[in-house]
Amino acid sequence: MIFSKACCSYLIVVVCLTFQCCCASVNQTSTLVVDASVASGRPIPDTLFGVFFEEINHAGAGGLWAELVRNRGFEAGGTRVPSNIEPWKMVGKDSEILLRTELNSCFERNKVTLKMDVLCHDCPANGVGVSNPGYWGMNVEKGKKYKVVFFVRSKGPLDMVVSFRKTKDGGVLASSNVKALAAEVSKWKRMQTTLTANASSSNSSLYLTTTQKGVIWLDQVSAMPVDTFKGHGFRTDLMNMLQALKPAFLRFPGGCFVEGETLKNAFRWKDSVGAWEQRPGHFNDVWNYWTDDGLGYFEGLQLAEDLGARPLWVLNNGISHTDEIDTNLIKPFVQDALESIEFARGPTTSKWGALRANMGHPRPFNLKYVAIGNEDCGKKNYRGNYLAFYTAIREAYPDIQLISNCDASTKPLDHPADIYDYHIYPNDAHVMFNNSRVFDKTPRNGPKAFVSEYALVGDKQAKLGTLLGAVSEAGFLIGLERNSDHVIMASYAPLFVNANDRKWNPDAIVFNSKQAYGTPSYWVTYLFRESNGATLLKSQFQTHSHLLAASAIRWKNAPNKRSKLKIKVANIGDKEINLKISLKGFTSSNLSKSTKTVLTSPNALDQNSFANPKKVIPQRSPLPNPGKEINVLIPPISLTVIDL
Repeated sequence: MIFSKACCSYLIVVVCLTFQCCCASVNQTSTLVVDASVASGRPIPDTLFGVFFEEINHAGAGGLWAELVRNRGFEAGGTRVPSNIEPWKMVGKDSEILLRTELNSCFERNKVTLKMDVLCHDCPANGVGVSNPGYWGMNVEKGKKYKVVFFVRSKGPLDMVVSFRKTKDGGVLASSNVKALAAEVSKWKRMQTTLTANASSSNSSLYLTTTQKGVIWLDQVSAMPVDTFKGHGFRTDLMNMLQALKPAFLRFPGGCFVEGETLKNAFRWKDSVGAWEQRPGHFNDVWNYWTDDGLGYFEGLQLAEDLGARPLWVLNNGISHTDEIDTNLIKPFVQDALESIEFARGPTTSKWGALRANMGHPRPFNLKYVAIGNEDCGKKNYRGNYLAFYTAIREAYPDIQLISNCDASTKPLDHPADIYDYHIYPNDAHVMFNNSRVFDKTPRNGPKAFVSEYALVGDKQAKLGTLLGAVSEAGFLIGLERNSDHVIMASYAPLFVNANDRKWNPDAIVFNSKQAYGTPSYWVTYLFRESNGATLLKSQFQTHSHLLAASAIRWKNAPNKRSKLKIKVANIGDKEINLKISLKGFTSSNLSKSTKTVLTSPNALDQNSFANPKKVIPQRSPLPNPGKEINVLIPPISLTVIDL
């Protein structure tokens, strides 16, 4: 049975089975025959495995985007003032300071500001004002520098202390004094200071305080680490984990985030480009949190470039979860889409290409893939809207590959497309594993397949990311390799989760303000990273077991361009397998460096955690007695990778 989860449009496949290993049917000894000759095999697309980024689980706001301040423009509470300024907090007593929001910003698209009436003549020595704890505590590290920017207006001279303090006891981690004459701040003025931390805390807050009686207005307060990835604003540790996957593409910005629960709250790319302080932000009503859109359309394109990945832009096609634009009214949305492509690819002499250049990227981005909507197939206006987008984009940009939301794995599409999108979220490990055969009989003469969202889900077997779930996905990916003459792209979903805001489980990378770790599914993705652009070799199992899946590829190591042979074996059974691998047409110049890498654990439901982030990770060791005939033990519930 297939149904839509209430809070989003992800499809969940529910099979009423509990996980049981079919022990009786397991052969204790199996044989895998691989044709490793140079002439054998067929190329795997160099686009096969990539990543999918969505603003879900605070993946960007409070995650990959390194901005520390939450609700930095005071806009999250809406434009009906006075409004809620959460998570900002008052520093001082009611008799010392009064806070309220007003609509008097110098920024036209985000008018809300914070007014501070400092009432005390003899203020406390450590000042009164406001503090912001960021996203469940700011991580401040000793010796590191942080750039703080804010816009301020005052009725008198400004004497303000900007500091990081421990949230619990107020201990100062870094501090800077910002002063200005009354004439300098009688109108809005941008202020900037750099704080160098003299101590560390993963649960700190940004403070803006004063001991001077008067009236101060604040707007657009930002605090960013100076050492972001390539200086582009991305959190370094999370980017390093992404880069390790060698993703061929980046699908962004969603997902349900693109659609919105309603169109008025859908992601709008034009509101997410230009100077950060002028972006209005919006309420992410599908995942129920405010985002200031610091990680906007430009940053998504930059993210792909920084990863060496192809950008894959998912645009809104005039359809949300609850409302739709009639096809006869869709032209403004189509024009908006064309302008988004112009922003990415247009010359600097074009309107939107000039804006991209002004943001620091005069060279066009290499945008060649566009998805028209997300999970909208079957909705009332999808086909009509899709055709309007398809026709206009194809005419203006004939080289762009256009992606339909409709599944063509079992029946042809009733509309043109270069690629079709396929999502799968079963909650039974054997269903996930056996879906390796889902594309075996799909006709090869139509659009290619993009498995943009896959994962085992559910509280019984997948939980927060189990070994069992990862191995079931490994079996599925082996099937995608086998069918890579038809499946040209695939990405796990979701990619990120802030452990303080789990809207969806499981996820590939788990983080908080300080730490991050990969779930077993992350490590499966990691172990498939060399498949992009490799050669798929002919291989055949001599076994009756349906609990094993295997593939063999030949790939070239980038530094020395030497060819390597990689064999992957997924075992979803609960018995150890004695596997004999027979290599036909195989020659090697250095077998002594052959290795065996195993992803397994004593319990099928073992998971990683902040307390034990390496409980389930790949373990590499020398391969005993490598040669044309190899005997290797395949552990139960495991993915084994042999490199020759």
